[in-house]
Amino acid sequence: MLGVIILGNNSAVPAFDRHPTSQLLTMPNRKFLIDCGEGTQIQLIRYKIRRSRISHIFISHLHGDHYFGLAGLLNSFSLLGRQQELHVSGPAGLQEILEMQFRAAHTEMAYPLYFHTIRQAGYLMTVDDVEISCFKTDHRIECYGFVFREKKNPRSIDPEAVKKHNIQYSWFETLQQGKDYKAPDGSIIRNELLTFEAPKGKTYAFCADTKYDESFIPDIKDADMIYHETTYLENFRDQAVKRFHSTSKQAALIAQKAHVKKLLIGHFSSRYDELDDFQKEAREIFPNTDLALEGVCYRMP
Repeated sequence: MLGVIILGNNSAVPAFDRHPTSQLLTMPNRKFLIDCGEGTQIQLIRYKIRRSRISHIFISHLHGDHYFGLAGLLNSFSLLGRQQELHVSGPAGLQEILEMQFRAAHTEMAYPLYFHTIRQAGYLMTVDDVEISCFKTDHRIECYGFVFREKKNPRSIDPEAVKKHNIQYSWFETLQQGKDYKAPDGSIIRNELLTFEAPKGKTYAFCADTKYDESFIPDIKDADMIYHETTYLENFRDQAVKRFHSTSKQAALIAQKAHVKKLLIGHFSSRYDELDDFQKEAREIFPNTDLALEGVCYRMP
């Protein structure tokens, strides 16, 4: 898991050349799109992102600023001759809405399109070495955050050691799992003599739209990086509560209590043309906070 590219960081209304929520989780061989607000495919073109590498799309909830760009993107994939399958996960109703639009336009997809309806929090799927789960947030409608957890073997092969003992490649997976090597003559070579402790896999959490809510802290605890919405500055806390959103300080407090390594903040209200105060307020509580700026790729710490 390499990092996160921000495609949209604004809330409901596009403003100040900021776009509704969308971001791309990047890996060596594929990409996951998280939310798809209006203008997402334009942003993909602007930042020269290979759309063919997107294999899965995850939609947090059915407010338009989080999925109104999806029908157009799916249609463009077909017009551009995409052939590889695509998986779309989101709350109940998403599939029905999209299929109604496609029926009305007599649209037939040129590629296999699979929908996965999210009905409850928990495990969703494993793609390659990434385990994906979801959790509920406290928003005006059903809304889910997502956790992407990289799963790695606990051990890495020591190339010099396996060469010295003439160990065949077919044994490598067993060794990576921490098991000892049994030689043809029956002798045993301890695993620690043939491997190193592997680096821990990375974890990224997308916390979606939400009021201040500590209930999902166990889901994001110890993550390498999280994204949390900060629609308002702290002086609009009452407005945030009323509209089921969070302030910059509240997002920072969640990051602090969850013991995460890095916090990205976004989903800024269109009342703000400047964003520096969001970062300033959040860093007073959680210093390792960055604004989620469009076009920037944030690497996992």
